[in-house]
Amino acid sequence: MALSHESPGAGCAPGRSPQGAERTAAALSDAENRSAPEETPRRAPGPTEATTPGAAPGTDGAAPGTDGAAPGTGTAPDPAKPAAGGRRGRKALLLTIALVATLLLLALFSAGTGAYRIPTADVLASAQHRLGLGGAPLDRVGESVLWNVRLPRVVLALLVGASLGCAGALMQGVFGNPLAEPGVIGISAGAAVGAVAAIGLGLSFFGNWTITVCAFVAGLITVSSVYLLSRNGGKTEVVTLILTGIAVNAFAGALIGLFVFFADSGQVNQITFWQLGSLAQATWPKVLAVLPCAVAGLLVAPFYARRLDLLSLGERPARHLGIDVERLRLALILVVALLTAAAVAVAGVITFIGLLVPHLLRMANGPGHRFLVPGSALAGAVVLVAGDLAARTLAQPAELPLGVLTALIGSPFFFWLLRRTRRKQGGWA
Repeated sequence: MALSHESPGAGCAPGRSPQGAERTAAALSDAENRSAPEETPRRAPGPTEATTPGAAPGTDGAAPGTDGAAPGTGTAPDPAKPAAGGRRGRKALLLTIALVATLLLLALFSAGTGAYRIPTADVLASAQHRLGLGGAPLDRVGESVLWNVRLPRVVLALLVGASLGCAGALMQGVFGNPLAEPGVIGISAGAAVGAVAAIGLGLSFFGNWTITVCAFVAGLITVSSVYLLSRNGGKTEVVTLILTGIAVNAFAGALIGLFVFFADSGQVNQITFWQLGSLAQATWPKVLAVLPCAVAGLLVAPFYARRLDLLSLGERPARHLGIDVERLRLALILVVALLTAAAVAVAGVITFIGLLVPHLLRMANGPGHRFLVPGSALAGAVVLVAGDLAARTLAQPAELPLGVLTALIGSPFFFWLLRRTRRKQGGWA
């Protein structure tokens, strides 16, 4: 007999009380519920299904971590996970576009801002003229200021910031600790020792490149020494690597103090200015000195993003998933050393870029390294171009040390980040 449902609010059948209608509707609903299994045959529960007492409801015996059940089990995959992944991918794309646009605008504005003001339209016209795309050159002074002073500094800030930001993201991924940065394993301190030794001993065998070459070589020697000293039985533990880096940093600080003690007043001023970090001596040769190392490191780093995601699960799970953890750690430490030593060699010691930039991007888009590694390079370039612009314009005609400025801004922000993480997550223990 066919059953018909009355729409809500319809009148009762003649001769039937409202209470009887309600009982009839309840009976019909109960009959439909009982007939549902007959319309969709149900498979008999197997021994591994969630009929066991204590099993999680709705799992149907699926293995932990699987998005959907095996074919034929009648359980549909959860659509929320792909949707969340799609939203995160769109957010990463929007953040990348925003970072690129911000970097271009900052670079244009920075190239025209200073004691000698150059309008942005004139900067673009001069660039078009140099590229043979039309435009018009500036006057002699304007062309010299733009192409010999401003643009080398902007490009060097971009390369150094991108190198430090990317190196920070890689270090935090390698150590599995959001407090890690390139200075943890002594790269910055080692490069500083090389530069200070070249200044204090008056070395000049490479001409104007002497300080840069000595800083770069000393940084690579330092990180190699830290890695070799921390190895035991063919393996390198993270804790041992960090403690060795702390010891090497202390030794490097003692060497820097020794060179400063024996240096004359002119050398002391040069050493102090270099240690504070600055891009005031930026030239196209210095850009060319850091360019190969920065480009090589920035191009190689994104290829390790997937393995860093697996390493974030822990060393043992990563090994079970086919990751050679020791080889991965060695390769990434070499990439970090290449990026950091080149940056420190031409710009001095600039702190907090590699520590804070990855934190900001994790807060914006999560911990996935596929976006975090290249995004940290872009964000690091944005931060350092903006910082260098502030360093040379806030106290005109004087110039603030760039490393001091980044530390002044980065320290309070890092303290706020610590407080926020402890309040929301209970800390990083």
